[in-house]
Parts: sequence; C-alpha cells; structure tokens
Amino acid sequence: MDPDLALSLGLVVGAFSVPSILSALSDKRAPRASAVTILIGGALILYASQSKPNGYALEEIPDVFVKVAARYLP
Repeated sequence: MDPDLALSLGLVVGAFSVPSILSALSDKRAPRASAVTILIGGALILYASQSKPNGYALEEIPDVFVKVAARYLP
C-alpha cells in the first residue's frame, strides 16, 4: 500500500471515530467499536510513517491529502 494513501486513510478513519467515541460516552456505553477504529487508524498512520524513509512533516500532510485525492478520485 502506498504510504501516502495509508496516512490519508488513517487520519480519516481516526477523525471519523471521534464522534463515535463521544456518542458512546454520552450514552454511558463502552466505546468498543470506536476503540477498534482508533487502533486501525493508528496502525495505518504508523505504517505510513515507517514506510516513508524520512517520515512526514506536519506541513506535508495537506499536500499528501491533495495528492491522494487527485490520484484516486475521478
């Protein structure tokens, strides 16, 4: 898998799991599914940062999103 794609997917999955965590906590339920999605997102981000030789700088992340969107979206 392309490290840029893995980083983008990991950040999107992690961002989408935050409302799920907040919803589970406000309903006084255990956020089990949310915890799994956070782990998946974290694993994708870790894979991406270890696959790229120099890693990612914080300034690069928006450019990575644009490159991935341009490459995979019609």
